[in-house]
Formats: sequence, structure tokens, C-alpha cells
Amino acid sequence: MLEFVVRPLGLELRYRSDRVANGWVWKALREDDSAKVGRMFEFEQRDLLNPPDEEDDEGENDDYIYRFRFAKRQDGYFHIEGRVLGIDNPVLIADSGLKVSRKLFVAERDISIFGRIADLIPAGQPIVVGGDRDDAIPIPDFKALLANFPNTGELNRYAAARVATVIGDYLEPLRDAREQYEAYLNRRRSTLGEQSLRQPELLRTELEKYVLIRDTLVEWLAGADTRSEDDWQQMILQFLLLIFPKYVAVLGKVRIPDAYSTPGVMRIREIDLVLVDAGGALDIIEIKKPFENAVLARKPYRDNHVPAKELAGGIMQAEKYLFHLSKWGLAGEKALTERYREALPPGLSIRIANPKAMIILGRDPRPAEDSPTAASQALDLEIIKRKYANMIDILTYNDLIRRLNNIIAALQRRAEAEEPIP
Repeated sequence: MLEFVVRPLGLELRYRSDRVANGWVWKALREDDSAKVGRMFEFEQRDLLNPPDEEDDEGENDDYIYRFRFAKRQDGYFHIEGRVLGIDNPVLIADSGLKVSRKLFVAERDISIFGRIADLIPAGQPIVVGGDRDDAIPIPDFKALLANFPNTGELNRYAAARVATVIGDYLEPLRDAREQYEAYLNRRRSTLGEQSLRQPELLRTELEKYVLIRDTLVEWLAGADTRSEDDWQQMILQFLLLIFPKYVAVLGKVRIPDAYSTPGVMRIREIDLVLVDAGGALDIIEIKKPFENAVLARKPYRDNHVPAKELAGGIMQAEKYLFHLSKWGLAGEKALTERYREALPPGLSIRIANPKAMIILGRDPRPAEDSPTAASQALDLEIIKRKYANMIDILTYNDLIRRLNNIIAALQRRAEAEEPIP
């Protein structure tokens, strides 16, 4: 028997051993000054509120109930010393909103819930549940943790999946334990509460961000001829990491060696802009002015619309940069990482692994929308893009606006599905 009793000054734990000889608790406290009851709670002799009368030998009585001082009540919390739970962190539990029972502390297979939390934080840092403290775990979230703590069935399936992963190549036939484990997890109720999925403020902020980027881009395109290519690069750079969130850094004026263009002569080429993604992989971006006829040549070649000089030149330039970067290899990775250490997130190293290029230039061809030429140009432009898609992404400024419009439309649908913001 194990139960908690709420007192004005704190919590009391009452315990009677299920063993035939109930006196083992008192014996352990007298001889070792320590006894673990309920397979979890560790008490010292000073915690015992009702020591047995040794002369009457009440400690051997099967019906004797030990009363331990479990927690002190103060400032709206039950204060539990970490030693009682076998951890180095004090535990504070709000004195209202949670029913204190063994299940609050112990999961299946006698796993200590607060022990698992303590493994993730520094020793001595309080673990606070409920109440109005800023560092408290909200009671609904703590209840969700208890409800989704791994049970025996899940632990057994996980263990089988790990075994199958190690020896699955050597034993045949072998039940697909991994598949069974994944199927079990899919059947379980989601660990995310319904409230956790509601993020109207975040959606609104995202929506406003992309609307601002789109409107700024449209405004600049209306007066495109009055701005230099450097102006366009600086403007696009301000939005680049927002439009393409996979990238975490933009490097400018990146100098790379060229030992192949002129045999026996080492030259230095300079890439205007280089992108680095969250894994350190390096890509190239070329940003050109949005000229009207920079994508397809004005004059078709045998009824085929071919790349304009601006696009063809940009593709060739990007391909050469990619070639020289790949040839630089490991030495280049080390040199660029050291050179741009301050511009990279801490601990991130640049990797030159199948780099790609992105070219942003020009606008879509603009013949009459219902003319045969419009459909033909659209098809040929798509063919050109797909031809280089394995190493170069070709985007017109109209493509950027379409991409932004699609993102905005998707965010608007999600925002409409959320509850109104109060």
C-alpha cells in the first residue's frame, strides 16, 4: 500500500510493505539510515514521522503503516528534495491542479519520470510543474507527457525493432519488427495536443513577411530600368534567406583558383555570391537585372526558341564556377571555411559536394497570351530549364513572384482554418 496524504504543511507518504515481513523498512532505516519504498522513493530515518516502538516490535506487524515526510508546502508549491526521488534536482509541484499519486513520479517498468527530466538539465536546477513561475512546466503539458510516456508494449516493440536492425541481414525469415513498431506509433494518439497545432500569430507573421517581399519586388519591377544590377543584387539578398530558408549564410566576392583555363597558369576567379545551406553545402547564385529579352532570343532557330545571349552567358559562367569549385575539393572546403568563419554559424564547415547554381534574371516572354507563340515560348523555356535542372536552377523574376503568390495563398488558407486571434 502506498498513498499520499495532503497536510496543511506539506505532503505525507504512507506506506505498508506488501512483503510478509513488514519490518524490513524500519530495519533498513536503523541499520543503513536509508530505505527505498515503492521502488522509487528514498527516505532517511529523519523523514519517518512515526518510528515503531522497538520494545513492542511493531515493525514486524504486517499491518503497520509507515508515515514519511515527503514534501514541504511553501508559496503554492510542494517542495520535494531531489534525494527523495534519487536525483540532484529539487522538484516543485503546484499544490493545486494535480492529484499527487505514484503515477505522477513513476512510469511503467519503474522508470523515474523526473529522473528522465533531470538527465536533460544541469544538476541543482529546480524542476517546476504548474503554478505561476516563469520556469514552470504547464500542468496540461505535464499531463500530456505522462499520457505519452512509453508503455511496456511500446518499449517491447522498440527493443524488437533495434534487434531487427542489427541482425536482420543475417537471419531469414525475420519478422519486420521495425515496421510493426512504426505501425504501433502511427496508431497511437498524437503527442501534440490540439492547442499546440494552433499558431495563428506565427501564420500572420509569415503571411505579412511574404506579402512585403512580393509587393517590394513588384514595385521594383515597375521601375526596373532605373536601378543597377548591383541594386538588384542587394535587394534580392535582403530577402534571399527568407525566400529560400534552406540557406543560412550568403558569402560575397568569393575568390576561387582556376588552373585549367590557361594551361600552366594559375588564375583567380571571383564569384559574386555564394549560398551556404544548414548542412554547410555550398551553392552559387547569379542575380541579373530583369531585362525584357534576357531569357529567350528574339529570333527563333528553325521554329525553336533558344536561350538569349544573357541567359546562355549566365549558364556558361555558372557551369565554369561549378567546375572550378569541384576541382578545388577538400582544400577548397578548408580554405573557404577558414576564410569565412565569422560569417558562418558556430561549428559549421563548408562542404563542396555536388554544388548547384541558381540564376535569377529577366522576365517571362510577353507575347499575346492567346497567341501560338506564347504557348511555344512557354514550352521551350520549360525545356531549357529542365535541361540544366540537375545542376542549375533558372528563375525569372516572374517565377519569383509566382512562387511568392503560391506561398501567400497557402498561408492564407491555413490562417483561415485557424481560430481567430483574440
